[in-house]
Amino acid sequence: MTASTVADQDRGTLADQAYRSISDRLVTLQIRPGEPINDERIAAELGFGRTPVREALKRLEHERLIVAYPRRGTFATEVQIADLGHISEVRQQLEPLAAALAAQRAGEGDRDALNRLLAHLADVSDSGADLIRLDMALHRAIYAATRNPYLEDTLVRYDNLATRIWCLFIDRLPDLAGHVHEHGPLLRAIIDRDAEKAAALAAGHVEGFEAAIRAVI
Repeated sequence: MTASTVADQDRGTLADQAYRSISDRLVTLQIRPGEPINDERIAAELGFGRTPVREALKRLEHERLIVAYPRRGTFATEVQIADLGHISEVRQQLEPLAAALAAQRAGEGDRDALNRLLAHLADVSDSGADLIRLDMALHRAIYAATRNPYLEDTLVRYDNLATRIWCLFIDRLPDLAGHVHEHGPLLRAIIDRDAEKAAALAAGHVEGFEAAIRAVI
């Protein structure tokens, strides 16, 4: 392996780390909608060079989490409530598919991870931040269990956009914990390899999410 190949791998690893860190801040609104993104400042905060941060920002722009304007700079995208319907249309088709595939394809490692999350779900606090992070972890574990990286990547993108909307209204939603705890029966159906039940529960979860948001806007 050449020195340049090693450097490319290190850069890719750092870019992935930068992507995960910046994405988390954007999705949970630690970086507020419309807030300017300064790659030099973020690189200093993360302890990375500017190159991996810039690579991460290109990926985040493709995923509609940030937007770059010529001569103006780069900003966190605004959360557009009008996008809720468009996002839900996609998720209503793909989330049940992912749940069914996860039930059919999950390996022992996937099932162990889902069982751990199921146990964690019983003990999670009612803190909004804890619930949001657990919700994201639950979705990502299900997507990974589909064994379809293209479906997984697509659903992570749409779940990120949906979670931003959720975070915007989190203080007005009456039953945040209940929404997250809906995953319990879904995880159990996947673990039990009941694809039909898993798909139905996933469809209901997405529909319930959209209804809950629309009830408070």
